[in-house]
Amino acid sequence: MWTFANCDLKYRLTLRISAVSVICFAVISAVVLWDIDRSVRTELDDIADISARTLQLQLNKTHWINNPPSTFPDLDSIASSVMRPGLCIAYRAGNGQMIQQFCSGARTQGTPPPLAFAVLHRTLFDPGREAAKAVLLGDRPMGAAVAWVDPSVVTAETWRELSRLLPVLAGALVLLCVLAYAALARALRPTRLIRAGLERIAANDLTARLPPFDLAELTAIRDAFNQLAENLAEAIAERNALTRRLIALQDDERRHLARELHDEFGQSLAAIRALASAAGHSAAESCPELASECDSIGRTAADMMTTLRGALFRLRPPDIDELGLAASLEGLVSGWSRRQCGRTHFAIRLSGAIDSLPDSIGLNLYRIAQEALTNAARHADAKQVLLQLTVRDANEADPAQAATTIELTIEDDGAAGDQVGKPGMGLLGIRERVASLGGRLTFETRPCGGARLHVVIPLAANSSLLLPERRPLAECAA
Repeated sequence: MWTFANCDLKYRLTLRISAVSVICFAVISAVVLWDIDRSVRTELDDIADISARTLQLQLNKTHWINNPPSTFPDLDSIASSVMRPGLCIAYRAGNGQMIQQFCSGARTQGTPPPLAFAVLHRTLFDPGREAAKAVLLGDRPMGAAVAWVDPSVVTAETWRELSRLLPVLAGALVLLCVLAYAALARALRPTRLIRAGLERIAANDLTARLPPFDLAELTAIRDAFNQLAENLAEAIAERNALTRRLIALQDDERRHLARELHDEFGQSLAAIRALASAAGHSAAESCPELASECDSIGRTAADMMTTLRGALFRLRPPDIDELGLAASLEGLVSGWSRRQCGRTHFAIRLSGAIDSLPDSIGLNLYRIAQEALTNAARHADAKQVLLQLTVRDANEADPAQAATTIELTIEDDGAAGDQVGKPGMGLLGIRERVASLGGRLTFETRPCGGARLHVVIPLAANSSLLLPERRPLAECAA
């Protein structure tokens, strides 16, 4: 059976049912044609048999009666009782000569049959065939009674009978298609719920569940779907929990490293700078040639301390609990602006209750912004970098905004093909942090240059670190 790409299942099944119905109706029509031809054959055989018996009786009388009148064969009495339009009866002698023949007019009623049907009917059934019965005298054949019907009359009568049947078959076909489509549409109605559930799963909505169905096959699909969604939700929840633990360990390790660098390396640099200053004073009195080298050592130590302060700031951000996320982000942006010395302009836009966010989310947002700004400054060769952070409150009237969401966007006008999205440039770490918070991340690069990093985090899902209540799709649709 043929198939059509991207064809609706209801239409496809209806077309197949229609094709099977057309074949069945064609078989019914063929059976009707065969039955009509068989009836005509039977009628001709009966007429030929009656004619043969009558002629045989006439032939016997000519031998029983002395000096009988020469009236054999006499087909008048037979013709008056059996004649019909287009019928011919005749007596054929033993030598094959037609001695007597009667034919009625070929009167047809109604519309003449189409030429194609006439040719097909004559090819398949040969309506002009004759029926012959032997006329016996004792046991000796003397001739034969022959009956046949004009082929055009048989074809016209067959078409008239078939034309009465065709409208009934066509109406039945249309009615069958309508009923089949309605039944299939009703039976396949649950597939829309299944499709909606799959779309919600694809959109990372793991709360999607299918309601019970009447059909056993759909019930099996529903059980497998719900089990898959539950397993996937549990797996993602476990992965996010593990990611949060790894990120927490990473932050603790950064704090520990920052503390070690500050306590050990920072003090060592301060001691080197102090010793270089003391050595410089001593060299100025005893060996002036070494004074410049001592000053160079002091300046190198000072540069290293400046670099160390920047590394410590990146390893251990300001205390968000004390300063707040908004002030921390503003300090981050202003720090990058100072370090770039006008080569890149950094801007920030904040809106919403940012400082009311939980500490764990605030720290992750700071790290995400820090990594994105670092990539934009070092690898994008951008002139303008904009950081936007918005906290949108829940809107009960808008189903798409049913929970408080956090949107973080970093845009730049860097050169085309910048390396922010390449592996190893920080995007993987950003994705892990966003995934651990149950959010979504999109990264776009423009052909003419520039990139946009967009992060959306649902606050409700992170407040309790639990998935919301699961509801069947039927309830959601209601």
